[in-house]
Amino acid sequence: MTDHRLQPLLHDLVSTVMAPTTALSSADGQIRPAGVQGLFHADARVLSQAGLLIDGREPEAVAHAVPGPGLSRFVALARWLGDPAPDPTVRVDRLRRVTPGGMDEEITLASTASAPATCTITVELGCDLAPIEVVKSGGDTAPLAPVSDAGGLVWESGDVRVSVRADAEISGQTLRWRVTVPPGERVTVRWGVTVQDPEAVVAAPAKALEWSRPQVEADDARLVRLARQSLDDLESLRLTETGAPDDTFLGAGVPWFLTLFGRDSIWAARMLLPLGTELAAGTLRVLARRQGTKIDPTSGEAPGKIMHELRRHEFKLEANQLRLPAAYYGTIDATPLWITLLHDAWRWGMPESEVAALLPAMEAALGWLADHGDADGDGFLEYIDTSGRGLANQGWKDSGDAVRFHDGSHAEPPIALVEVQGYAYEAATAGAALLDAFGRPGAERWRDYAGRLAERFRAKFWTDRGHPALALDRDKRPVDALTSNIGHLLGTGILTPDEELRIAGLLSDPAMSGGFGLRTMSSGDAGFSPLSYHCGSVWTHDTAIVITGLARAALSRETALTAAPSGRADVAGAPGAVGTLPGEPDVAGALSRETDSAGAPSGPADLAAGLARGLLAAAEAFDYRLPELHAGDSRELLGRPVPYPAACRPQAWSAAAAVAILHAATGLYPDVPEGKAVLRPLPSAPLGALSVRGLRVAGSSVDVTVDASGTAHVTGLPEGITLVTE
Repeated sequence: MTDHRLQPLLHDLVSTVMAPTTALSSADGQIRPAGVQGLFHADARVLSQAGLLIDGREPEAVAHAVPGPGLSRFVALARWLGDPAPDPTVRVDRLRRVTPGGMDEEITLASTASAPATCTITVELGCDLAPIEVVKSGGDTAPLAPVSDAGGLVWESGDVRVSVRADAEISGQTLRWRVTVPPGERVTVRWGVTVQDPEAVVAAPAKALEWSRPQVEADDARLVRLARQSLDDLESLRLTETGAPDDTFLGAGVPWFLTLFGRDSIWAARMLLPLGTELAAGTLRVLARRQGTKIDPTSGEAPGKIMHELRRHEFKLEANQLRLPAAYYGTIDATPLWITLLHDAWRWGMPESEVAALLPAMEAALGWLADHGDADGDGFLEYIDTSGRGLANQGWKDSGDAVRFHDGSHAEPPIALVEVQGYAYEAATAGAALLDAFGRPGAERWRDYAGRLAERFRAKFWTDRGHPALALDRDKRPVDALTSNIGHLLGTGILTPDEELRIAGLLSDPAMSGGFGLRTMSSGDAGFSPLSYHCGSVWTHDTAIVITGLARAALSRETALTAAPSGRADVAGAPGAVGTLPGEPDVAGALSRETDSAGAPSGPADLAAGLARGLLAAAEAFDYRLPELHAGDSRELLGRPVPYPAACRPQAWSAAAAVAILHAATGLYPDVPEGKAVLRPLPSAPLGALSVRGLRVAGSSVDVTVDASGTAHVTGLPEGITLVTE
């Protein structure tokens, strides 16, 4: 068997984060020179080891917690010290505090022994300054020797300088303290590390938090705990570009993606709009400054295009011959998503002057949709990597095997993804609304663009299996796997109410929703694997996006059911999309089984609630820090989700999913420019009574409560905003 390097696993590590700095350790607090453990700063590992020993022995770990942003606490025992009794009498507490550009630790020994306990505490340190891409690919790294140990340890490489300080004896790369703990007392020793990195492309914001921190009360205590942990994690992922401290965005995730990612940062900001528009505004401005201006096949740049990711240097993974430029534009969806974020932020009350300043960038982004996003002129957005060194797949499912037919075979590029057509439709209609509102020309062009796109989509994307295809391949064949991607169409406007109802039924089948959330691919497809990155796993943000779309589609239910009196939702204009085909999920049966209190089918709302409950169950298993993704095994297999072992945690759009769930459940949809707001929570309060105090609409604090019957109330809407009923 040929040996090959493996990406290090992450699922059992503890992350302590205050961007752009992260500590990754074992659950016992030890940072060992193995895998991805270490202290990282802005795409470099600045400590590769920080091992605590008491008298040359590792303390025995008993517990750990993440009590707040940038904090972790580890509890252990030194049972060889103290009284020779069954109960331990010497306890070791290790408090780790990560700050932007540094880390500090307090190591406390507490004794309840009958006599003084004397011991030697040591911390073994190491530094390799390995680039993040080398660590990610499982590459070998050599430790560096310190350049100085006078008054502290110092390592240097290029412009990066790592300095350790401690009130300890230093020998080689070891910190040493000799301590005596009197009975009933405690002794604390301290050490810390500081990083100087003038070439980093990202930095920590200097200003206060950009969003509100709402008070959540709920019958389901998991909602409260998930919101608390998620808001802590989001606070720890805040970043700015170096040299542009006023515009904050969210780094995508720890450890591989703690930088600017167009798609991830946009989605996270969009989910957080109920807490304020400042994060969205900062994200929009950062990406607008780096908007494409020229054609560059190597980086994927094109005029009007929104970038994919930003690094300090070329990001090179030898294992799959991936070589991405420092500023990489290989994404098909960030550009329409940017337009929609601008529109949605405007609706939530982003100041008109800030919106107006971004309209030229929006017009350039709209231009990209028509002039560069559709390379072959067939009317769909599609991608192909012409450099041979970039991402083969450039939607959110960007792994090499993500786009597969029902029989498991791989689609060949250029590829037009299904959800991207929905994004483009929504972006075109959103752009038209903004152009009209601000008195700029061109709105009718983009409404026509959206209308034609919807017609083409209905003619080309519906498969003989009765659902929209995952994509069209290079030969314009529908890639007929059933995937979560079709759920992203909900709420974009590209579907009719009948079609939205049908998709809700497809996604409610256990083959799709039988895990802890929504599977990325149906278990009935040949390519399905519960531990596949994109072909069977459950992604938190993906499920949250579908929950949001279902909540928006719930009001279309009765219209769609009226059009299908037999209980089956026929799809207008979808060839062959009636009845149940061999091997196809029983859509009609799934919908008929989902009933509200009056006995009428309520598919979208029920599915949204079911998916939310799946994520809440997963959150409980993951200590309320939802990972990037988890395995798509059925709920019955273990009764808890199986970790995806290389998943990032925390991840921005996974943490933001908590706010998306709260928003769907409470259902406040403001339109500040129109002077109105709609309140439409999920029917019948499927998640129980819920109160969210401290939402933000046009800068005003707004409270929404939903009682156990599903009746909702809102207070605090700003002056000039009228609550209307739709």
